[in-house]
Amino acid sequence: MCAVSTRWRARGSRRNSRRRSQQACPLDRRDPKTDIAVLKIKADKPLPYVSFGDSSAAQVGDWVMAVGNPFGLGGTVTTGIISARGRDIHSGPFDDFLQIDAPINRGNSGGPTFNLEGQVIGINTAIYSPNGGSVGIGFAVPSNVAKTVVAQLEEHGKVSRGWLGVQVQEVTPAIAASLGLHGEQGALVAVVTADSPAAKSGLKQGDVILSFNGNEVSHLRDLPRLVAATAPGSHATIGVWRGGQTMQLQATVEEVANNEQVASATGEEDQPARSEALGMHFSPLTSEARRELHLAKDVHGVVVAQVDSGSPADDDGLSAGDILVAIDQQPVNNPQEAAKKLKEAAASPKKSALLLNRHGVTQYVGVNLGSDRG
Repeated sequence: MCAVSTRWRARGSRRNSRRRSQQACPLDRRDPKTDIAVLKIKADKPLPYVSFGDSSAAQVGDWVMAVGNPFGLGGTVTTGIISARGRDIHSGPFDDFLQIDAPINRGNSGGPTFNLEGQVIGINTAIYSPNGGSVGIGFAVPSNVAKTVVAQLEEHGKVSRGWLGVQVQEVTPAIAASLGLHGEQGALVAVVTADSPAAKSGLKQGDVILSFNGNEVSHLRDLPRLVAATAPGSHATIGVWRGGQTMQLQATVEEVANNEQVASATGEEDQPARSEALGMHFSPLTSEARRELHLAKDVHGVVVAQVDSGSPADDDGLSAGDILVAIDQQPVNNPQEAAKKLKEAAASPKKSALLLNRHGVTQYVGVNLGSDRG
């Protein structure tokens, strides 16, 4: 069995790279989320092979060699160093690439990245390039990620990943201040899926997840990888910041499903007409507004119909079409309630956290509505 990656980000080469892999031998099992495939090769004699090394031991500045078949010229080796670790190139939720400056060109995708001991510590997978050629910014899937994926593909034919059931976002300085959190670490819970492991554990909207199973969640992207690496059915301890203090919650991680769960909602009731506060004009979230804004039925709150130029809301980046869901963890149900709670929040010297639904994505925005705005 051998592991290969067929991803390639140089212009037009992904299609060609994949076609070559399929011609070489049939594609038996693959994991689209990491773009790792396992191929079964029939041979009448033992084949030479290379061994995986420990990618977690690789350090920035270590020398590496990238091997591939650029432009169909044949086996080619380039050298360079590891420029960075843990790179997120926004290709998926589990991005954790090694960045290398060893030149990677079209045809290198799927080739090994060796350390100086001859061990494979990565799989060449992508480049950043404005012109399709190498500019010294390449990426490789770490061998420790590949080993886990390959083992599951060989044994089960698929990769099973853990699922918690939360939508999270970055903790900005403004949000951290509004929650009384020192520092900007953790992952802020914007949405908790009903009947999910998160909901059953007691996680709430507005919680900040600081750790998962003893592993610190320093950045937002740490959490998806930690949860995905947890075997379904396992128990997990979640460190949470809530109400100015830390607490520990217990969850039983489930397996992520292939299909999305559709949430149901009750019918809408008539809501009062428009209202205004601090330069924000609110209108009811009616069925017609839902259609115009392409909102799901499980989104609740009020519509930000207008934002006055130069107002506190305008300064903090709010705009017409946003849905105001809650203010400082308190849901708003109609325009009058939204205006009242907004004025109450403005009377406080501390920053406030507004929960918005913006273009279908639920997220917190930290704002300073008080009279002491700088």
